[in-house]
Amino acid sequence: MLPPHVVNIADLRRAAERRLPRVVFDYIDGGAEDEVTLQENERAFRTVSFRPRNAVCVDRCELDTNVLGSRVSMPLLLAPCGFSRLVHPRGELAAARAAAKAGVGFTLSTMSGYRLEDVAHANPSGPLWYQLYLLGGRAVAEEVIERARLARFTALVITIDTATSGMRERDVRNGSNVLMSDNKLAMIPFLPRLLAHPRWLTSYLLDGGPSTFPNIVVPGRGPMCLQEARAALRHSAVTWKDLSWIREIWPGPIVVKGVLTRDDAAKALDKGAAAIIVSNHGGRQLDGAPAALRALPEVVETVNGRADVLMDGGIRRGSDVLKAICLGARAVLVGRAYMYGLGAAGEDGVSRALEILRADLTRTMALLGCASIAELNQSFVAPPSGQPAC
Repeated sequence: MLPPHVVNIADLRRAAERRLPRVVFDYIDGGAEDEVTLQENERAFRTVSFRPRNAVCVDRCELDTNVLGSRVSMPLLLAPCGFSRLVHPRGELAAARAAAKAGVGFTLSTMSGYRLEDVAHANPSGPLWYQLYLLGGRAVAEEVIERARLARFTALVITIDTATSGMRERDVRNGSNVLMSDNKLAMIPFLPRLLAHPRWLTSYLLDGGPSTFPNIVVPGRGPMCLQEARAALRHSAVTWKDLSWIREIWPGPIVVKGVLTRDDAAKALDKGAAAIIVSNHGGRQLDGAPAALRALPEVVETVNGRADVLMDGGIRRGSDVLKAICLGARAVLVGRAYMYGLGAAGEDGVSRALEILRADLTRTMALLGCASIAELNQSFVAPPSGQPAC
């Protein structure tokens, strides 16, 4: 149970930090190398000032919008987050249920600890998107694409910024590769740290510890193990040529995630992307990449209404969501914001994160003097600057 004083995402982060072992908390909290991009993602929002319409009475704020033809109750989807079952034994099932109750979209990572069919069952209302990595090669990808279609996932998210894994130094120092290995005896040196978090450790052991990825099924061998998947990711980078092949076998919309430049936005459009996600992978890949919010206007200008533009990275408050909308995003994806909730209290924690963001959105809209998400535009903000706004 979460105490009533958990009133913002920072509170959820502190609650997760108390409940989770350092190795698990740092996995969801950390970024690549010096974490410059991780910090810039959040800082960029502080450089955008609102320009409210005062002396306006807003009786009711309409937060709902359309994303790829699906109605969501607020302009927000849950981002794909791998290894969620490590954070909480119900992992993706808990997050998918919370998303359904809140009326927002959910994106399932290839690195899920649960079958995509079970996640679809947990979220009967959608929209449901599936993030595809080419782990195991094309034959494996073709099978999971067909499974996603039959399980009524409505869009494929293709992440293009993982030519190799980023250097996440917190994970290296903490020995996260040991925790995520198949050899449970290798955990013995880490037991003192894990025993300091008995609730998490008990639930982890009762769950059996996630050891395979049931949506990466290698013919003749079965689901790929954790260690094998981590190594295979280095050899599974998506190319523009791959997008052409995926377009041929997937009947629904394709979303390209990881776009930060005008050139990549144009290429994604040429390959038939129905939506583009402006993202630097939450600062977990290339340290020194621009903050997603700073890259957003360039991509919006390039797309020019030919596809939905979304963004993720650094969103911790509803006001951050609205700043992204004002700068041209159709909606945003949140990852850490809900993962903190998952780590703190499972499904209830994810629901609390979404409730916090909804309350933020409603309050900020009223203070802006704007009654509908559809009415927001760049006139409501002063664009990103080099210095934090006062």
